[in-house]
Amino acid sequence: MLDVRRMQMLRAVVTSGSVTAAATRLGYTPSAVSQQIAVLEKEARTPLLERVGRGVRPTEAGLLLTGYADAIGRQVAEAETALDDLRAGRTGRLAVRYFATAGAALVAPAVARVRAEHPGVQVELKLIDPEDPLPDVREGRADLALVVRPEGETEGETEGEAEGAGGVRLVRLLDDPYRAVLPKGHPLAGRRTVALADLAEEPWVGSEWPGPCLDAQLSACEAAGFRPRFVVESGDYVTAQGFVAAGLGVSLVPRLGLGSRHPGVVVREIRRPEPVRSIFAAVREAAEPTPALRSFLEALREAGGGGA
Repeated sequence: MLDVRRMQMLRAVVTSGSVTAAATRLGYTPSAVSQQIAVLEKEARTPLLERVGRGVRPTEAGLLLTGYADAIGRQVAEAETALDDLRAGRTGRLAVRYFATAGAALVAPAVARVRAEHPGVQVELKLIDPEDPLPDVREGRADLALVVRPEGETEGETEGEAEGAGGVRLVRLLDDPYRAVLPKGHPLAGRRTVALADLAEEPWVGSEWPGPCLDAQLSACEAAGFRPRFVVESGDYVTAQGFVAAGLGVSLVPRLGLGSRHPGVVVREIRRPEPVRSIFAAVREAAEPTPALRSFLEALREAGGGGA
């Protein structure tokens, strides 16, 4: 196999016209350059240079390899430039997994920031189930995913960051409290806040599928001394509000999920206790974050209130 470095030495000799001039340009001794050219001729199994007076000139094979050496040199330079651009965040791809209620409040401003600061980076967004996007991050299909955990479930937090299983690091973004959604005219609608225990005997409209979001509701209800009686399952915040407006029951909806409020409901804060789901950004523990990923993560934390 031809040695690429020796081919570059050949190119230097051919373009400069002599071994001595090439050695000066490359920072070698003339004898070292001559030895490397001799080895390259053995690899090529044909002469590459012939003497002309005090200089040398390439044979036909030497001209052939010099052309390829020139092309390889250009490609290496292009590769170095492309690598510099990638490391500096001027190019690349950022794959993000997110769930619907985090889109407008968290993901949108983060995407806008990356496009402004790193316009050459392609942001790939994919809407997924918030329950288990971690395999995509762990296996390298995504650079970042938004995940939900019940408040206080993740341990080992340090300055808003926690260690996740399987080499995934969880960065706390915000705590998203649930609100009570009541039909207009409900006896509790006149209050500014509602104690969670006051909803114990009410029929409930489910707003969450089984998973960490529902777990946050159930844990709070258990702390208040009851288990909710679900009469309707919607799994969708807008649909849940419609069922509540129709008088089928009460519901809990996270603050981020209350973007479009049904005119037939009222929304009240909950106390004693307040159900909360915590939203985290999941990134690979061992991966060195790119400039674009750092910008995206910083924008997420700012949109979430700095992880408070």
